[in-house]
Parts: sequence; structure tokens; C-alpha cells
Amino acid sequence: MENKETQKTGDNPSQPSQPNQPNQPNQRPNGKRRFNLMWIYAILFAVLIGMQFFGRDAVTPTEEIDQGKLIELLKKEEVGKIELVNREDAEIYLNRKGLGGKFSDAKTDSDGLTLTPNYTYKIGSLDRFEEMVENAQQDVSNPVYISNVRRSNWMGSILEWMIPLALLAVFYIVLIRGMGRSMGGGPGSIFNIGKSRAQLYDKNTNVNVTFKDVAGLEEAKVEIMEVVDFLKNPEKYTKLGGKIPKGVLLVGPPGTGKTLLAKSVAGEANVPFFSLSGSDFVEMFVGVGASRVRDLFNNAKSKAPCIIFIDEIDAIGRARGKNALTGGNDERESTLNQLLTEMDGFGTNSGVIVLAATNRADILDKALLRAGRFDRQIYVELPDIVGRKEIFEVHMRGLKLGNDVDKVFLAKQTPGFSGADIANVCNEAALMAARKGKEEIDKQDFLDAVDRIIGGLEKKNKIITAEEKKVIAFHEAGHATTSWLLQYAHPLVKVTIVPRGKSLGAAWYLPEERQITTKEQMYHEMIATLGGRAAEQVVFGQISTGALSDLEKVTKQAFAMVTYYGLDDEIGNISYYDSTGQQDYSLTKPYSEKTAETIDREVSKMVEKAYQEAIGILTEHREGLAQLANKLIEEEVIFGEDLERIFGKRPWGNSEDEKLKDALLKAAENEPDSQPNNEPENA
Repeated sequence: MENKETQKTGDNPSQPSQPNQPNQPNQRPNGKRRFNLMWIYAILFAVLIGMQFFGRDAVTPTEEIDQGKLIELLKKEEVGKIELVNREDAEIYLNRKGLGGKFSDAKTDSDGLTLTPNYTYKIGSLDRFEEMVENAQQDVSNPVYISNVRRSNWMGSILEWMIPLALLAVFYIVLIRGMGRSMGGGPGSIFNIGKSRAQLYDKNTNVNVTFKDVAGLEEAKVEIMEVVDFLKNPEKYTKLGGKIPKGVLLVGPPGTGKTLLAKSVAGEANVPFFSLSGSDFVEMFVGVGASRVRDLFNNAKSKAPCIIFIDEIDAIGRARGKNALTGGNDERESTLNQLLTEMDGFGTNSGVIVLAATNRADILDKALLRAGRFDRQIYVELPDIVGRKEIFEVHMRGLKLGNDVDKVFLAKQTPGFSGADIANVCNEAALMAARKGKEEIDKQDFLDAVDRIIGGLEKKNKIITAEEKKVIAFHEAGHATTSWLLQYAHPLVKVTIVPRGKSLGAAWYLPEERQITTKEQMYHEMIATLGGRAAEQVVFGQISTGALSDLEKVTKQAFAMVTYYGLDDEIGNISYYDSTGQQDYSLTKPYSEKTAETIDREVSKMVEKAYQEAIGILTEHREGLAQLANKLIEEEVIFGEDLERIFGKRPWGNSEDEKLKDALLKAAENEPDSQPNNEPENA
């Protein structure tokens, strides 16, 4: 979603949002630049340095002489005075005899000495210097004696402690400002770290997503639209005594459109909309999360009525008391406690609605889910065939489509796809068509995109020997044959032996969309899954490692049938499934060791029985299996029509539910304004 303006809240809750914010950080709203205090520090530092290096010495520079020059001046009796400054430097003053040349214009006092020293001499050892001066004046009638002077350099002393302090101050300011920016606490101050990081969308912010851009979620949209309508027309509900819900929780698998639904609310509601993620409350400092929650609700109360959207709320809403290491000092739990208090505590939050989204509702704290906090829980499920068709229509708006593109056909070819997956299919199809230099996107581009997403990228250059190719062909043909000949197995759409991703071959099936599954249906799926290894056993008399993914799938399915669904006669109608998700963290199993042995035995028995039935089916139809495998070796790709020519048409056909859905899709095409999602329930 592209926004023309995003605003940070938390600096001043009572200040209204400004549509025209300055583009530069040092610029005021009226266009003038702000004065930066760093310039003052820089000027003071430059003045101190200038006073130190360009003070007195810059006006009257003094020449430094060596020992020979000094001895010469002493012997000629040209030295009038020697001052030993701080027992370190000797300042040489010339008398009237020594003045001349470059010192002829120097000002002198009443004794004939210059006002400033003419030369300086660096003293190494004080004793040796005194001895040298004394020896140089042995034959002099009026010797010069050394006078000691103690002189304090106050400017140098000031700089000795002022320069390090100035450097520390500059470093502190730069560090604090950097921390303020990185932690989202506002520019230039670490004290804003506890402020809310929510983005505010109001009437001055252009949000382009509306309910028209959300497809396949008709039931969820009805619930959300009611909340938006309550904010727009509260009298419609309050006159009957109704109260606005305090919270709405969107729950569903990833990619089903929970965040998109929240974006549409921001585009439809004419009230301020605060948007942030659950991880925005998490911080390394103690108490920051709770402080941000308080600041967020303070801002929301000042702009009520409004909506707060917290995406991925499970980041702070996990059940409390599950972490034995941190105990009661867990920062996340403190943040959750503050959120619980703000949503339904002793205070009031009238006009503030909390909209949250998560795909892990099973791990949320029970206090967060109770009525009064999240009054409504909206389940955003994977779209059915009608919803997928509507989602394809939304994402195909900006695409140049060919005449052979059928949205109903594509909806049938993408069972189990979420809205995000369908958007990816449309984008991949456009990229493939552009890669091939086409002017428009045709049906085959969409099918290739579906194959690309499901199976991965084709690897036609992968080196495979002729013997390996034959084994792969019979393996995939075994899957296709068993699934075609079993009533409840998923019918085949396409089989290929071109390597894709990590697999050496792939098969695409069209699963029947059903809400409940019987034991016989699951058992037929297991037989079809083991058809690949069974084909290797029937044809070659030996098996390979190519059935790894098949065995993993079958083992998990058999274990679920025995322990979760109660579909085994030996275990009986008992389920060891834990919907709370805490069983994964437990050190003990919910059943005894003897029951575990029974479960292992029943799972092994069920898988072996399915494998033997797959061998029996393929042995009976070995001729058709060979024809299918040879055709697959020749063409590398076969379709459901090829199986129909070899084995005949499936006697079961389409179910009544599929026929009803086809009729609804045709009605939806003829009547665009109708709502086909409401008809199956009425029918």
C-alpha cells in the first residue's frame, strides 16, 4: 500500500496531524531551517584553539637559539637578563649592546632591556644549564645571573580539561541521537524510546485499499463492515441500547488476507487508524513495551472514535506463565498485562476499537480472548473455488489477458491456494509471458506459473541416466495409475519427469474440496501415495530411495488416523491430540508405553496393508502401467486425458458438490452483481 503521508504519533497526543510535513529533519514547517546547537559547540572549540595557538606568540614570535649561540652572547656581554620560566624554558633579554639589526626598533625599558624576550632556550638539565652560564661568564666583568620565574598558562590548563569534555559531549550527543533514531523514540532524544511507534492514517492520509479490493472473504467483510458502520453511524445501534465492540480478532492461515482486510478498514473508515505490529512493543529495555502501550492508547483516546490495528499480536499476546526461565519478570508479560488493562481495565476506552490479526490463536492468553476485550473472533479461512475465482478477478485487473484465460478453470486448478498464492500466480504468469516476448498473458502462462509455485523451477539440464529416468517414469506412472483407479483418490491433472526443485519428478492432482474426510477416503489417498514405490517393486523387483517424501507423508497420515482421529479399531475412539499446543513442550506422552507399542504396531499394519493393495492394483493393470510409463519417457509430460485413453473414463465422475459449485460459478459470470457465496448455505 502506497501512502502519500505517514505520521509518527507519541510526541504530542493532542496536536492534530499535519498534512504538509517538512522534508528535511532540520527544517521547520514554515520552510525555515532550525538552528543547530552543534554550531555553538564548534565555534567555542575553534575560539579556544585559536586563543591557544594564535595568542601572544602570533603577535611577537620569539626565536629559539642553541647552546653555542647563547654562550657567544654571554661572552660578548650582550645579554641583559635571563629568566628561567617554571624551571623549563630560559627567556633571553638583550641589553643596549646586543640590540641591533633586527632588534634595532625594539622597545626598551629604563634599564635598556627589551620588553619581551628576544630569544628562548630549551633547558634539558637545570644544573648543567647553570654551570654552562657560569663558565661562559668567567672573564666577564658584569656577569648576568639567572632569575627564576613561575608563570601559569591558564589557557592551556583550561584546554587540558575542556577539550576532553567537549569531545565527550559531542560523542554523547551523537550516540544519543543515533539511539533515538534506531529505537524509534523520536529524533534526538533517548527519552522518547517509550513512545508509541504506530503509524496514523486519518482523513489527510490517502489509503487506496477499500473493501472492493478484498475478494473471497465475504463473511469476514460483513463483520468488519459492521464495525466500520458503527463508527460512521453510531446512532443506528446506540438507540437500541447496543454498544460498540471493543476488539475484533482476525484469525487464519498465512496469506489469507487478514492484513489486507485491515488495510481496507483504514481506507473505508472515516476515523483515525493506528497501525503497528506486535513486535513494535518488544524492546531490550525493561518497561518500554508497557510504556508504548500506554502511550498508544493515550493517543487513541485523544482522537476517539478511532481504530487500533495490531498485526501479529501473538508477539506479545502469548499465554503467560509458560516461560520458567524468566518467571514473573518477563518483559513480554508486562507488556501483555498493560494491554489487558488498557483494553478492559478500571478505566474507560470509549470509542477505541482494537483490531488484531494472528495465525497462532491457539497460543494466545485466555484473558486476551475473553469477551470484553476481543468480543469478536473472525476466522479468515482459505478461499473455496468461488472465492479463488473472485481473487483471480481482483489480481487480473491490471493484466493484459488473452482470450483463452478462464478464471473458473484457474480456480479449479489452485485448490488450497491462499490469496497471497493467487497473487503470486498472476505475477509469475505475467513475468513468464514477458520473458517469452508475448504481448498478452495466455492460459498456458498461468498453468506454468502454478507448476512453478507448486513444484519449483524446472531443471532440464540436470544429468539423469537412462536407467534412472526409467525408474522415475514408472514411479510417477504408479502414482497416476493408482489414483485414477481408486474412487476416493485425487484425480490426476498432470505428471512430469522433468526435475523440479529437489524432486526428480512431480504429479499434480485435483483434490476434492470437502470439509470432512472419511476413513476410506484417507486410506485411498495412502494407497495412491504408495503407488510409486509399489510400481518399482512390481516392475523392477527392487525399490529405491525415491519414495522418501511419499513415506513421510503416509507415515504422518497413518499416525494421525490412529492417534488423532480415532479411526483405528485397536486404539478405538480415543484422540491424543492437544489443541492447546502445550503437548509439544511436555516431557511425557499422554499415553503409556504399552499404548505406544500398540500405536506403532497399528500404524505399521495400516501402511503395509495400503502398500500391498497398491501392489495388487498395479499387478492387475501392469500393461496399462507400462504404456503410461513409456509415454512418459517419450514425452516427459502426460495429462489426465492420456490416462482416460489407457484406462477409460473414471466411473465416479464429479460429485454433486462440484456440480453445484460449477452452476454457481456460471451464475456469477452471468450476473456480476450477485453474491454466489451466500447461495450454497441456502441451498
